[in-house]
Amino acid sequence: MKISRNHKCPQWVWRWVGLALALSCATVQAAPRTPAKDSEIVERLPFKPGDTTARELSTLRAAVVKNPTDPKLALALAERYFGLATARGDPRYVGYADALVGRFAANMSAPLLAMRGTVRQYRHDFDDALKDYAAALKLDTDLAGANAWRGAIYLVQADYKAAARECDALLRLGRPVLHGGCAGLTQAYTGHLSTAYKTLQLALATTDDDDQRLWLNTRLAEVATWQGQTALAEQHFRRALDLGIDDGYLLAAWSDFLLDQGLAEQVIQQLAKWDTVDGLLLRLTEAEDTLKRPAAKAHIQTLDDRFAAAKLRGDTTHQAEEARFHLHLRHDPKEALRLAVANYQVQKEPRDARIVLESALADRNPAAAQPVLDWLQTSGFEDPTLRALAKKVQQLPAANTGAAK
Repeated sequence: MKISRNHKCPQWVWRWVGLALALSCATVQAAPRTPAKDSEIVERLPFKPGDTTARELSTLRAAVVKNPTDPKLALALAERYFGLATARGDPRYVGYADALVGRFAANMSAPLLAMRGTVRQYRHDFDDALKDYAAALKLDTDLAGANAWRGAIYLVQADYKAAARECDALLRLGRPVLHGGCAGLTQAYTGHLSTAYKTLQLALATTDDDDQRLWLNTRLAEVATWQGQTALAEQHFRRALDLGIDDGYLLAAWSDFLLDQGLAEQVIQQLAKWDTVDGLLLRLTEAEDTLKRPAAKAHIQTLDDRFAAAKLRGDTTHQAEEARFHLHLRHDPKEALRLAVANYQVQKEPRDARIVLESALADRNPAAAQPVLDWLQTSGFEDPTLRALAKKVQQLPAANTGAAK
């Protein structure tokens, strides 16, 4: 199965650097599950009036049941499931996608290898994901989605030279929007925010695809925020929201922006119907707690229960969100710092760095934040919020020298 340069990537590829949040916004209450048989109804979905998703899924499932050995049909359904996982923050769909791809483990095409790699990166199995993408590209050098996801993983790991190589590959493949997203984020993370904004803006100007516009406006909003241009950031966030597409990354980033601006009431209005998604419930609860709303107490207990259930399953993919929960809602900086440091060993995006700095400051433990301080020094990342936090951490007395364990 060869994918040409003109092949349109599935919608979740356009949100490829939403990788970390696809994990952190997931519903930890429910683990991914493999259906027992093809005809099993895996979910009754509460779709909006006029939403064609249920009909699309029904058609795809019927086709797979009728032709269970057809890899193209299985891949199409797996891609649709993964798209729902990233949009709705529900990891069960990742389990369904994994089961479909797993049927062909003995004879994997390039797109199936890439899909399996995408499932693996969702679960933080970055090493095996990179192996799958490499194998896929060996079979099909034009498979731009594999380059995009490799770039995403390298960005999360703060390996910016490797990420830049994937950006270059996307440019050679004639994928200007994917290249712009990849290059723009690499520039942003390495101390070139003005250039990054221009690169992302140029990519936005070249597309009329709503999924691409949503993702690019979201990242432009983040870059503008890091530049201290809050009015511009709000414009981009609202343009993304006005597209009317469910997207967990967008909602979380927008909510974080509102919380930083002291607009907790707007967060409550935005997230009132998203309490099944833990990353969004966390932000909703922070807003409720800020405004002393009675619902905060029950939501804190709900989050406590869900994080406990994740621990029982051995699931450690939500440590950044759990660290934030312990810092802001349980007021336990020591546990927050332990989780934040453990998370930072796996993924090193700006939000991961921020929770380490905030927790280290609250726990008065500058030594634990040294990896983040080193990253700020070597990367040149310009966000004034992180820079200010880092300065405060560096000014702490060095009496507490034990790193969080």
